[in-house]
Amino acid sequence: MSESVPTNGIQVLRMKQVCRLTGLGKSMIYQLEHDHCFPSRIKLTNHAVGWIESEVQHWLAERIASSRKCAGAKQSSTSAMNLRPKREFRTVS
Repeated sequence: MSESVPTNGIQVLRMKQVCRLTGLGKSMIYQLEHDHCFPSRIKLTNHAVGWIESEVQHWLAERIASSRKCAGAKQSSTSAMNLRPKREFRTVS
C-alpha cells in the first residue's frame, strides 16, 4: 500500500512561471538548482517538470530577507558619513 501525500492547495509552477516570478532566466534557475541553492524541480510526466510554488515563494522570501540584511549592514557602516553636517550654499544676489 502506498503512502498518500496531501495535495490540497499545492500549486505547481512551470518554467515560464518560475522565470516570471523570480526574474531569473532558465539557465540561472538550472544553475542555482544544480548548486543546491534553489528548490528542486519535480517530475510531472516523462517530458514535463515543475516547481512547488510554496518552495519557490519561500526561496524568494529568503533572498529578500538576505538582501535587506546586507543593505542594513551597508547603511550602518556609512552612518558615520551621514553624521557630518551638510554644507550650505549661499546664493549671490
